[in-house]
Amino acid sequence: MEFIPISKPSITQKEIQYIMDAVSSGWVSSLGKYVDMFEEKFASYCGTKYALTTSNGTTALHLVLVALGIKPGDEVIVPDITFVATGNAVKYVGAQAVIVDIEEETLCIDPESVKKAITPKTKAIIAVHLYGHPANMEEINKIAGEYGIIVIEDAAEAHGAEVNGKKVGSLGHVGTFSFYGNKIITTGEGGMITTNDENLYERMRHLRDHAMSKEKRYWHTEVGFNYRMTNIQAALGLAQLERIDEIIAKKRLIFEWYKEGLKDIEGIKLNYEAPWAKNVYWMLCFEVEGYTEKQRDELMKRLKEKNIDTRPYFYPLSDMPMFEKKIDTPVAHRVYQRGLNLPSYFDISKENVDYVCEVIKELLKI
Repeated sequence: MEFIPISKPSITQKEIQYIMDAVSSGWVSSLGKYVDMFEEKFASYCGTKYALTTSNGTTALHLVLVALGIKPGDEVIVPDITFVATGNAVKYVGAQAVIVDIEEETLCIDPESVKKAITPKTKAIIAVHLYGHPANMEEINKIAGEYGIIVIEDAAEAHGAEVNGKKVGSLGHVGTFSFYGNKIITTGEGGMITTNDENLYERMRHLRDHAMSKEKRYWHTEVGFNYRMTNIQAALGLAQLERIDEIIAKKRLIFEWYKEGLKDIEGIKLNYEAPWAKNVYWMLCFEVEGYTEKQRDELMKRLKEKNIDTRPYFYPLSDMPMFEKKIDTPVAHRVYQRGLNLPSYFDISKENVDYVCEVIKELLKI
């Protein structure tokens, strides 16, 4: 069997055509029709009034926090299991990342833990939609409303996921997305911010381009950022967005292949989908009950020997030296040790999925 990677993008003739058109136009930097079209159509897809392209998902988070006025002395609640960018963006503005536990089923931020972590210094909650499953936004928004706290959706891993029929990115005050090469849709590197708040949108748009004056070119009244997306990237993104329903449908089918192939194994868990949610299965999650980190890593090593690529769950933020741990997170520390991601890219074949399932059964002595 040939090597089966954990992920790779799906690039068709549509993407190539749009990119070549962008290159041929001469508009290869941050101006051009594809930037405007991508923003407009992404906002429409998510169900928001505004969308703003950025250079990546991390800069999207940073830009949001700056525009919201989050500053040193403020606290922002984040889940313990997430990509490090979520916590780093809070650090960038000098605020305190208050780390809380996750739900064992959804792997997303736990609303009860959020409620317990709120203090007079709490200014925002970043609800991360992890591995394609949305956080419980109904409960998060209810808590935030009680305390007057901003809700930021980190939807980097969940383009198209839904809560009660509404797409992520439209469920909080503001949402952020990543278009890195392994995401549901990609621009190579890139990000997007979605919101219905016109003032916030205009503020972020101003800061994104070095805070340049609209009336007086090359005049800057404050420190801004170069967080723009190129027209070439946006061309790729637009083509991908036009295929997103097809991509998500295939990701959901791949999950069903794994579910069928691994159904007879006791003590394992795959991705969960809450009754109120639509999971887009960005990553195929596989957990072995009772596994330690060492046992998980050994399984990954043996899968690699069989030409199957994997990746571990994210390490808890609270274990990393740059973050201060104030709250116990037993679920996060139990889950991360036993979890890994299996190959689930768009073009993977059922034959390859069946092979992965058979090798897992063999290694677990099923």
